[in-house]
Amino acid sequence: MEVLLKNIGTIITGNTPSKKNSKYWNSNDICFVKPDVIGDGVDNVNQSNEYISNYASSKARIVGKNTILITCIGNIGRVGIVSKEKIAFNQQISAIVPNCKINFRYLAYVLLFSKSKLNAMANSAVVPIINKTQLENFKIKIDSNLEHQAQIVEALDKIEEIKRIQDKEIKYLDTLIKARFVEMFEELKFDTPVSKYIESLTAGKSLAGKEKCKNKVLNTGAVSYDKFKNDYKYLPLDYVPDEDNKVRTGNVLVSRMNTRELVGATAYVWKAPENTYLPDRLWRANLKENANPIFIWQVLTHPLLKLQIQKISSGTSGSMKNISKSNFLRLKVPNIDVESQNEFASFVQQVDKSKVAIQKSLDETQTLFDSLMQKYFS
Repeated sequence: MEVLLKNIGTIITGNTPSKKNSKYWNSNDICFVKPDVIGDGVDNVNQSNEYISNYASSKARIVGKNTILITCIGNIGRVGIVSKEKIAFNQQISAIVPNCKINFRYLAYVLLFSKSKLNAMANSAVVPIINKTQLENFKIKIDSNLEHQAQIVEALDKIEEIKRIQDKEIKYLDTLIKARFVEMFEELKFDTPVSKYIESLTAGKSLAGKEKCKNKVLNTGAVSYDKFKNDYKYLPLDYVPDEDNKVRTGNVLVSRMNTRELVGATAYVWKAPENTYLPDRLWRANLKENANPIFIWQVLTHPLLKLQIQKISSGTSGSMKNISKSNFLRLKVPNIDVESQNEFASFVQQVDKSKVAIQKSLDETQTLFDSLMQKYFS
């Protein structure tokens, strides 16, 4: 049967206690959750990268265990389940406190399945947004039998656990790459303008077509978490894209505009999708001969670079941040000879072969998961 979300739970929109009051932020009493800790699956949310004090409780939106969190600004439709006694959350997230009519994990899976519909419902402003009223009146299809809901959750949870293990193996290999970077370049000094390695930055156009066609344009989410993802929309049928904006294998792509947490995200394109082009929010870094693209990708995702990017990014509408080309090219990176860069890149390529094998298994597991989601919720 179809139900409105407001009929199966209470919806609460997040907020951020004033940063001007230091008492709100001077102790780690309560997790303050932002979209960066909510993954692509149905994740338990029990930690955060920021905290508020108990003093800020009356100024925050606080929810308890088994509450569903869903991102409603920017990257729409990421779903998490609160597994702590209480957490606070920012304005990019809405919370759904389920009532007795629905299994809370079942609801989380239904919302995950509904991600594409939620994205279609988001308004067409510069920053995609789903407001509280829209979310309350969003319709989902559910099985009204709570026993059936529990059985579905059990089946999906088992596959999610397999996915989680495979994803953990991939993350371990990512950690291995970071460790090798530190080992080779332990005495790093970030004192050289990145323009020593990057000649220029190229952006494309974000036009949206209404029909499927061979030409596609990347969404901002294609690089949001420092790994390339073939996240795209179709270009208009009559639009002839500029071939200079085509995404190619070996490109280093940078998010020039994104949320506060994700601006400056950088990804290396291991294998370019066919007929796919740059949008206006992503740059291609055009490298000089003294730069290895894999090395540059790793440098631009280094925590010290992230801090620099946070400082130079400027505010735009809503919670979005933007970087200018001139400011980006002034970022400070290590001065590393190309031979050492190539040595490190060779190591990364070897590790990536292992990642590809695990990723293949993960993709097969994901296919099974998607087919069951289609069976249960369509």
